Amino acid sequence: MSEIVTFNGQVTTARKSTGLDDDAIMDFLALVGERVRHARGRIGMTRRVLSEKSGVSQRYLAQLESGQGNISIGLLLKVAEALNFGIEWLVSADDPWTSEIARASYLMQTATKAQQAQVFKALSPRNPDSTQSGRIALIGLRGAGKSTLGRMAADQLGLPFLELNDQVEESTGMPANEVMALYGQEGYRVLERQALEQIVATHGAMVLAVAGGIASQSDTFNYLLGHFQTIWLKAGPKEHMERVRAQGDMRPMAGNANAMKELRNILKAREQQYRRAGACVDTSGETVKESLSGLLSALGVGP
Repeated sequence: MSEIVTFNGQVTTARKSTGLDDDAIMDFLALVGERVRHARGRIGMTRRVLSEKSGVSQRYLAQLESGQGNISIGLLLKVAEALNFGIEWLVSADDPWTSEIARASYLMQTATKAQQAQVFKALSPRNPDSTQSGRIALIGLRGAGKSTLGRMAADQLGLPFLELNDQVEESTGMPANEVMALYGQEGYRVLERQALEQIVATHGAMVLAVAGGIASQSDTFNYLLGHFQTIWLKAGPKEHMERVRAQGDMRPMAGNANAMKELRNILKAREQQYRRAGACVDTSGETVKESLSGLLSALGVGP
């Protein structure tokens, strides 16, 4: 018998034999279904959207997630690609979101060749990679304080401050929301990567505020981690929402009774990527002055 760790921490067993019996196959199908359902939930993707992106019918996906669908390898690969996960994440015996071995493997697979030999060094604030050149990037969801604290920190450090969204707007000559409407999310991410590369090519030491969604783009996020000392500004879902509303933007709540639930799902889905930052500064319950002090401390700057 071998142990299989599920997403809720329970340990189940799967039979080993020279030939798989029906029970072992059903155990495996149930495991794959749970992995797909969990992966979809982490990124807040509906079954309908997954169906559209993967080309696999909603009915088939429902069977798959319930452990009743004997899906082909080809179709499972399409589902994995639509979820932006490797197929091995859906079929491995270890839970890929809690296994340190799986996490290390993922980091090495997604890093560039130049980063692979020093990936942990590149992610450590104590040992910044030489390619970072004093650049500082602040990541996190909207409302964490990236713009406010970024400007204040840059002023205190005597460095220029930029926002990546502003650079995209400057390069296209139109507001970010219009860029998104015209090019779609995928097109916007391409422009975002180009703007990031341009900043690296033209700037040395600086402070950059980056939109939270960049963490969902593996290649671009790896590039950011390799060229910036990255700090995750963290806050609770309620504080994120309250801060955005305090800025006069009511759109997150407008006509959406599930806004808070969706925000919690986004935070949960991105948390593992955000934790790859060199340091984390929790701004929950902190004043702006206290949060700035925490940020400067994370950067190795005294009061």
